[in-house]
Amino acid sequence: MPGTIKPAKLADAIADHLEKLILEGVLRPGEKLLPERELALKLDVSRPSLRDAIAKLEERGLLVTGRTGSYVAQFLAPIAVPLASLLQANPETTFDYLEFRCSIEAEAAALAAQRATDVDRDTIRRTIERMKAAHGQDDATEEADADAQMHLAVYEAAHNVVMLHIMRTLSDMLRNDVFYNRARLYARPGVRDILLGQHLAIAEAVVDGDATRAKAAAAAHVNYTFQTLREIRDDDARLQVSLRRIGRSDLVDLEG
Repeated sequence: MPGTIKPAKLADAIADHLEKLILEGVLRPGEKLLPERELALKLDVSRPSLRDAIAKLEERGLLVTGRTGSYVAQFLAPIAVPLASLLQANPETTFDYLEFRCSIEAEAAALAAQRATDVDRDTIRRTIERMKAAHGQDDATEEADADAQMHLAVYEAAHNVVMLHIMRTLSDMLRNDVFYNRARLYARPGVRDILLGQHLAIAEAVVDGDATRAKAAAAAHVNYTFQTLREIRDDDARLQVSLRRIGRSDLVDLEG
């Protein structure tokens, strides 16, 4: 019949729809899709057409299917994994990362202030409330995780898919302490209070729609992190010199 959608065409349409959701960051790397039957009902399509669509996305490297179901592929892993190895082998690249992040973070905050929807603003508010709730805890793990979520919420609110996927990958590397040890940063006296204030400033500027203030607040936040980590590195270097001086007796005959 004229106008009838052929199953192959329907599978293409389903694949295109799911691909768009992955591109927009709605479906995130590592997330598991609903079981085939449930997903077909949600999308109001037949299971064979959905199965064909999933196969097409597997061929494109966007989905991975195994015994436990279908997952959004870690499609940037071919870049991220070797990059993580390179960075971990060269600690000084921490500061290269922060220089890069300063410009991206500032631009993302400015774009978010200009482009955020009501949904985006609500998400940012929730992550800040989560951060504030975790702030008084002795263990900073929850606060650090909320920190990462807040920055991702800003990237999402910027509505730039290239920025979102790159920074989401870098955020995952940061969570795994590829760039620096976040626990040591948070353990430094006074740092948690300062970081919370900086995150609040970024969030408030974005929610207020003030791009200039958001950009300045984001840049100030990353610059502060840069300077604090440099101080930690320098303190460590001085401590190592002191320890070597104490241990010199293992190398020198002090009685000779």
